[in-house]
Amino acid sequence: MMLENIKMSWMNIAHNKMRSFLTILGIVIGVASIIALITIVKGATGEVTEQMSSLGADKVTVQVQGTPLKKGLLESDIGELEKIEHVTGVSPTLSGKTSISYSKNVMEDISIQGKNQVHFRKNEDLVEEGRAINKLDIENKNRVVLIGSGIEKELFWGKNPVGENIQIAGVNFQIIGTLEESDSYSNDSTNETVVMPYTTAMGFLQAGSVSNADIYMDDPKNSDEVTGSVEKAMNQAFNYKDEGYSIMNMGDMISSINDITGMMTLMLGGIASISLVVGGIGIMNMMLVSVTERTAEIGLRKALGAEPKRIQQQFLFESVFLSLVGGLIGLGAGVVIAFVVCSIMGTSFALSASTILLAVGFSAAIGILFGFAPARKASKLHPIDALRSN
Repeated sequence: MMLENIKMSWMNIAHNKMRSFLTILGIVIGVASIIALITIVKGATGEVTEQMSSLGADKVTVQVQGTPLKKGLLESDIGELEKIEHVTGVSPTLSGKTSISYSKNVMEDISIQGKNQVHFRKNEDLVEEGRAINKLDIENKNRVVLIGSGIEKELFWGKNPVGENIQIAGVNFQIIGTLEESDSYSNDSTNETVVMPYTTAMGFLQAGSVSNADIYMDDPKNSDEVTGSVEKAMNQAFNYKDEGYSIMNMGDMISSINDITGMMTLMLGGIASISLVVGGIGIMNMMLVSVTERTAEIGLRKALGAEPKRIQQQFLFESVFLSLVGGLIGLGAGVVIAFVVCSIMGTSFALSASTILLAVGFSAAIGILFGFAPARKASKLHPIDALRSN
């Protein structure tokens, strides 16, 4: 009997093709919107999270504003930070601006950065040619540098600069390596940068302390514990003056971004679901019209012994079929839209099974919810009254 009801339901839908198509159009738009919006947002946010992670989910950054009694981090403070559990290295940073020259060619307003071996160990792709700064360079305060690609092109066009000497503010430094070319438009571009041992930079820039340090950990999962230990060490170093320093935990930032994007995804999915509700209202309207048109048929079936639940089942099947067909068409349309938009934006196409189940399941639920009232109405019709309406 159920198979017969399914067959009759499908025949009634196929008999009114145009009306059925217009009815399911709202479901198609709703499901396509949910699939496309959620997939596009996931792809875009995944790209942002990946870029944030590449900046260092495994590190905590300390920026020192200083106090009247203490301007920055001393080497002893850096040593204390290195002793913290789960810390695998500390990379202090000094920066400044100066001029450099080579063979009578001069470049002004060049960025000077003081780094140590940890920075290059954690960022292995920074060195294009030559070698990175090592521990001996730090201990001996060697006058060695790595230069950016912009400096290499300007001063050493067609020549390998490794092993050559350049003058930085009139002081000779040996070039031990060159830096990988970076995007000229990025904020962290090193193309016009000279990197030297931070201990050398402290003397060269006449800085008695360090204002910035990246603290690397063995596992991003330990970020909260490491951050707490760093805060304790900084409190001791700056006599519990919170305004003397700030701590940035990249892992917390990534977590916050994921929370925000999760809320955005739910919000966009909720907005797109409104069109599903509108489509459900369209299904209810069509089913009510169908019940009115087929009142005599319902009366005849009841007079021949059809049970009310069978009548209700048939109309409910019609409603669910309409909704599911619209859901499947919307699924295909949503996937295509999301793929095209992600390709244009250059983000990853991340279609998840949960998104598909949500959209299709919601459309089926809409069919049942909005089809129940018309189906119930059909099952409650009195046979004599229904036959008289003919």
